[in-house]
Amino acid sequence: MPQKSESHLPLSGIRVVEFTHMVMGPTCGMTLGDMGADVIKVEPMGGDSTRRLLGSGAGFYPLFNRNKKSIALDLHSARGREVVLRLIATADIVSENFKTETMQKLGLDYATLSARDPRLIYVSHKGFLPGPYDHRTALDEVVQMMGGLAYMTGRPGDPLRAGSSVNDIMGGLFGAMGAMAALMQRAQTGRGQEVQAALFENNIFLVAQHMLQFAVTGKAAAPMPERISPWGIYDVFSVKDSAQIFLAVVGDTQWRVFCDAFGFDDLFADARLASNNDRVRARDWMMPLLRARLADRDAAELAQVFEREGLPFAPITDPQHLFDDPHLQATGGLAPMTLPDGRATATPLLPLTLDGKRLGLRLDPPRLGEHGRELLESLAYTSKEIDALVTDGVLLAP
Repeated sequence: MPQKSESHLPLSGIRVVEFTHMVMGPTCGMTLGDMGADVIKVEPMGGDSTRRLLGSGAGFYPLFNRNKKSIALDLHSARGREVVLRLIATADIVSENFKTETMQKLGLDYATLSARDPRLIYVSHKGFLPGPYDHRTALDEVVQMMGGLAYMTGRPGDPLRAGSSVNDIMGGLFGAMGAMAALMQRAQTGRGQEVQAALFENNIFLVAQHMLQFAVTGKAAAPMPERISPWGIYDVFSVKDSAQIFLAVVGDTQWRVFCDAFGFDDLFADARLASNNDRVRARDWMMPLLRARLADRDAAELAQVFEREGLPFAPITDPQHLFDDPHLQATGGLAPMTLPDGRATATPLLPLTLDGKRLGLRLDPPRLGEHGRELLESLAYTSKEIDALVTDGVLLAP
């Protein structure tokens, strides 16, 4: 069951009103909500379109909209805007990821809202920070292609996006980080500010290690499948019964342990493999030899040896099997959750602890407009006024 208590959480007492969809903006609100903020998701009358995505987008809404309340309003009506402005008047943070022009037309841009409340913190999630590209429409895949990440992930001539919405998710995390920094500064100055996070700049941060690799070596970074590994053994091995396992030996001490564990005395004695850098230079002939020696081994047996000896290893796991991962289950990394359609599942939590505790689930992903009536009552709307808003199509209150 979702945790109901939030008084111990660091952002308890902070209210966030968000106008977000897809992944980046909702990730920011989810992060703040997980940390105890009261997050109110303002949706159009038809709902966040992310609720209805298929395929690889089907998990967006339930994952990134937990620990939030939903209110559905017609913001194109004067009465709907009046409701949302009264709601924002109770907020510490407004978060959005729409075009600047859209928020300006609604009177919900930073300049307008900060004039009403100078203490307000406003988080904008954009494709690009202000500059020559900021007129472009960005998506995670767009910035991966133009920002070098797809080049680094794929094979030469075959750019490939990473297997997760990495820029959207990290961009939302940076938005939340900026919001928390702004809260700390407001405590000192009494004033809010605008925070901007962007997909492209996030992507550049992700590939910065390869930019600096060029600065240091003078050589362009090769795509990951073709890269010169910094480690002698850092590979996926195909073993018995067509199984696969990732094995790594990343230092000279580990090389000695590895050779002892598998009886490879001849390799340990080979002067051509004496140091890690020697083994990197010898990969062309060393790796085929190791692959041949390990090919008939059982993956589970290899895992046992590597775990016993403290060597890095990993099974190759499909995402759906992570629901059954014993470590996630034992450490509270998965929380029971009810989907908006009533089905039960589990959701991964933020990958951190505070005072030894995981930041849990207080609210399931909300049904569309689920908290509309409750929120308007808290704003001193009468039952008659709420009913009139519902009747007139301004508010959805199921």
